[in-house]
Amino acid sequence: MWRYLAGAIAVIAVIVAGFMMFSGTARPGTLLPAQPVSQVGEAAVARDPLPDAAPEATEKTREQKRFDRYDKDRDAKITRDEYLVQRRKAYARLDVNNDGTLSFDEWAVKATTKFAEADRDRSGAMTAPEFATTSVKRKGPSRAKCPPAQAVAEEG
Repeated sequence: MWRYLAGAIAVIAVIVAGFMMFSGTARPGTLLPAQPVSQVGEAAVARDPLPDAAPEATEKTREQKRFDRYDKDRDAKITRDEYLVQRRKAYARLDVNNDGTLSFDEWAVKATTKFAEADRDRSGAMTAPEFATTSVKRKGPSRAKCPPAQAVAEEG
């Protein structure tokens, strides 16, 4: 019932606002402040506080900058080796024993390290509280302002 009442009030408010907006008369005159005046010799000259032209954007677009980061030899072409440089660096970081092959343990080092840190009692298995420490830490606004689920269930 409250939803219908709130909806009706909102519709009435929109209608009144529209009526007031379109039936009002415009104020004569300008709403901008007067232009500053500077003295040059004997004559007063109006001075424009803004530059004549908008500031120039950088000459390189985002895609051009990205292209230049990959094109290491600056020959206006990206070779396969130039394109794979980032992947090779990432691979080298994972290949900790530098043997040129990537074992499963090297590939999964982040996950195995996270498991080892969470397994506080070194039992080789995580309990529920230990597993809770492995949850992903969310970036962004916290949901602290939301009511707890139990409070919402009691109101409904």
